[in-house]
Amino acid sequence: MAITHVVRGEDHVSNTATQLQMFDALGSTPPRFAHEALLVGNEGKLSKRLGSLGVDHFRETGIELQALVALLARIGTSDPVEPFADPAPLIATFDFARFGRAPARFDEAELAQLNARIVHQLDFGSVAARLPDGMTSQAWEAIRPNLSTIAEAGDWWRVVEGPIDLPDLPAEDRAYLALATEAAATVDWSADPWHALTGALKEATGRKGKPLFLPLRLALTGREHGPDMAALLPLIGKDRALSRLAAVG
Repeated sequence: MAITHVVRGEDHVSNTATQLQMFDALGSTPPRFAHEALLVGNEGKLSKRLGSLGVDHFRETGIELQALVALLARIGTSDPVEPFADPAPLIATFDFARFGRAPARFDEAELAQLNARIVHQLDFGSVAARLPDGMTSQAWEAIRPNLSTIAEAGDWWRVVEGPIDLPDLPAEDRAYLALATEAAATVDWSADPWHALTGALKEATGRKGKPLFLPLRLALTGREHGPDMAALLPLIGKDRALSRLAAVG
């Protein structure tokens, strides 16, 4: 079958001598064998009998192939697990001798964090086919820093296109957003409308920091957190922004 390497858990070491004898009896060159420390999870050794997580599960939860490769290339070694979107550095430094004898702990939360860091590196061309219709490279670059998985891009694209859930704000913030509606109608939308808008409102109201920014974010996106508004607001556009501000203000 032209297999050159067999990599498996150290619980199979006892099988190797017999298998080498079988290769010898067949007059065949044996593959190289490597036996590594077992992976363990919260419930002990990972095994099929314990219903361990499989590739289908990771696909369904949005884990990228690069994240699995990056984790498995380093887990069980003293080298840090790093978010390599390109496996070339991992291949160049891979050495079975760097893997320790102690069981290595697999943590799905660590994998999810690693996945997010890799998603943040992916360019538009590599993900375009998996993004919502109409989503541009500008939108991907604006939304990408807030994603844990590529599938979440659809949620933020719906925030851009609307409709969004209107926030329930106190009277003073609704009055502030009424002023924001007027200011948004006059700023230059061809350049940097977010900073132009917040600059005008800061001068007019004396607000700064969270009281200045948060009501605007809530009115424009329906959410307290998210992508940089300087990048997101041009995607929302003038008409939708004015409509949303007026609906709350």
